[in-house]
Amino acid sequence: MATGIISVGLRLAGALWAARGLMLVTAALWLVLAMTFAGLLLDGTRREALSAPAALTSVAGTGVLGNGIALSGHSAVAVVPLALTTVLWLLLLPRVLRRLSRRLPGSAYLVTVATQSVAVLAATLATPLSAPWLAWPAGILLGAGLMLYVLVLTRFDFDQIHRGAGDHWVVAGSLSISALACAKVTYAADRPEPLEWLTLAILAAALAWYCVLVAFEVLRPRPRYDHRRWSTVFPLGMTAVSAMTAATVCAVPWLTAVGEALLCPAVLVWLIVACGTVRQAFRSDGTDGRLCAEAPAADIPRQGPP
Repeated sequence: MATGIISVGLRLAGALWAARGLMLVTAALWLVLAMTFAGLLLDGTRREALSAPAALTSVAGTGVLGNGIALSGHSAVAVVPLALTTVLWLLLLPRVLRRLSRRLPGSAYLVTVATQSVAVLAATLATPLSAPWLAWPAGILLGAGLMLYVLVLTRFDFDQIHRGAGDHWVVAGSLSISALACAKVTYAADRPEPLEWLTLAILAAALAWYCVLVAFEVLRPRPRYDHRRWSTVFPLGMTAVSAMTAATVCAVPWLTAVGEALLCPAVLVWLIVACGTVRQAFRSDGTDGRLCAEAPAADIPRQGPP
């Protein structure tokens, strides 16, 4: 998810070679995710993991990959990820919704992220495939995703904002992808003015959350590596992509500069988190040189999207 959206952002900003390279990395990571998901399906003892919000990364990741394929000019090929992400969404979302409780972590917003991922890809393919009817299911999913956002918001543990390990950023990222979905539906529906205003309103809410979360990161720095920081990278990249897309669809040119400016910290944080992941994977225990696959007990994260 995170690597894929950074690739999309770089493509929109004109850095095509970097975008293509990261999209290849995204495709490779998607294959790993697909094999992991297949293992969960086949292993009855681990199938319960499919009811956790983190399972919805399979939907969002497939959607991001499909969008990368579509933006590279292979819209017909992107139909396959669209079909896959739709099936995964239908399979997983009901399971996750049944297990939602009170005082939810940021990863719970993946119910919105996954829903809007399907909407974004469907609306993206409507024009190049000459299938304007795709705008209708995309619009319905857009509305459903916004309702799911409100549902999670009413149960969200707001203490996560100042003590979360990274996935609390999805409170903003889920709004950012909602703004992107609205922009894509707006374009596919021939830009009706009410949808343009809705796109800008959702984006404004996402940017407001972005500012709040940045402020809390400054007030309470959390420099220690945690794999949930990948859930910080995704909202950073998604907000940049949403701003650049809204600039074009809603004819607000200055949003392009905003999106490009937001892309810089997104890329920087991606690099930092990627280095942390590599270092964590290859850290030696100091005795026999073997790879250290576990963090100290105090550092073991609870749950979060990859």
